[in-house]
Amino acid sequence: MSKLHFTTKHANEATVQRNWYVVDGTNQTVGRMSSKIAAILRGKNKAYYTPHVDCGDYVIIINAEKVKFTGDKVNYKEYQNFSGYPGGQKIEIAKDLLRRRPEVVLERAIKGMLPKNRLGRKMYKKLFVYAGDKHTHIAQQPKELKF
Repeated sequence: MSKLHFTTKHANEATVQRNWYVVDGTNQTVGRMSSKIAAILRGKNKAYYTPHVDCGDYVIIINAEKVKFTGDKVNYKEYQNFSGYPGGQKIEIAKDLLRRRPEVVLERAIKGMLPKNRLGRKMYKKLFVYAGDKHTHIAQQPKELKF
């Protein structure tokens, strides 16, 4: 074959190399941090990114209770749950949810930025969010990631 013709290398499960990253959420903006983490979970930071293959890395987020919102979103942003039954709608403000369950704020933001199919659900399983500064993934030798 001539050197003028090249073929694109597509990633598959055998060729993907996965890394572990630790992200500290202290004083990080929720949306900006979530979009960068979603790109890492999808594998868009790699040269061999393939849209139909899970090329992403594992991400551990610590200090989720110390994230911040820009503007006055902490008082006005609403998180809505609906059970499907009449009267089963529950609305909670970001300030209350951040106080009660800080991991959920980041999990919902990142999950909304991933594909809405079985590949996106597989990518979402590589995310681990902790409210404090301790995590249980010591054996994997995670790298610290700064934004």
